[in-house]
Amino acid sequence: MVLDKLPVLSLADDKARFAQEIGNSFKTFGFALVKDFDIDRGLIERAWKLSEQFFALPDAEKRSYHNPEIAGARGYTPFGVEIAKDAKAHDLKEFWHVGRDLPAGSPLADASMPPNVWPARPDDFEAVFTELYRQFDATGATILSRIALYLGLDEHWFDPAIEDGNSVMRLLHYPPLDGIEGEAIRAGAHGDINLITLLLGAEEAGLELLTKDGTWLDASPPEGAMVINVGDMLERLTNHVLPSTIHRVRNPDAARARFSRYSMPFFLHLRSDFPIKTLPQCVSPQNPDRYPESILADQFLQQRLIEIGLKKKPI
Repeated sequence: MVLDKLPVLSLADDKARFAQEIGNSFKTFGFALVKDFDIDRGLIERAWKLSEQFFALPDAEKRSYHNPEIAGARGYTPFGVEIAKDAKAHDLKEFWHVGRDLPAGSPLADASMPPNVWPARPDDFEAVFTELYRQFDATGATILSRIALYLGLDEHWFDPAIEDGNSVMRLLHYPPLDGIEGEAIRAGAHGDINLITLLLGAEEAGLELLTKDGTWLDASPPEGAMVINVGDMLERLTNHVLPSTIHRVRNPDAARARFSRYSMPFFLHLRSDFPIKTLPQCVSPQNPDRYPESILADQFLQQRLIEIGLKKKPI
């Protein structure tokens, strides 16, 4: 089947059917739209309201939760800090990161996975986003189990690879735009670092992916669906069989420029100590191994954090 637009897939479908369909969509676009996922809609609505309330706080209060020493791993990152790899202008956004709470004594607890930071207000912020993180995490594991089937792996292949993984939920705010000049856009053209990204809130126009023929394709999902896309770690693991596609959030037209845009991506990561080594079934004479040397997931992440401006390059 030839795909010419992003399909909307149902996670409630038969495992094998969904696996084939999301694999086909990923192989063609690096993206898919998925509905019927098991994340509580009431919880999502509460999360939107809390996100809006947090970003409406005074700038000085928000900045009190910013720690540049941990490269944006937890808490607040101010407007204009992050920059897409090789871009000339910083993104027009601010965000908050929620990460995994590791068990006591975990060897993975370091600067890459520090404890979570929680704001004093709004009320219920910690409780709502802790539960939303848990539900995102479970849904992401289900999606990965289907991807494993598509790749000819056991459906539980990814389970140990993502156990206590460095997954991050990002609460994003793109403020209203006024008098923006030059090349700055809400999110410059980039690929994601992680295995897969699960994105809520892309119904508001702006998210676009770069197709193989070099054109930009709208990636806005219908109501009730989320966007799922391949990250650079999965691209490397599959030797580019599943491509990490460049995407952006363009600036809105004049009628929407005075409105904020909010979204919530969940970046599903491998364990920090997992070696990213090319899957043998993704290597062939037509597709030789691009990555004969493996790399630990955290090493890969640290390289990319430097490239996008969240971490300083070692002197």
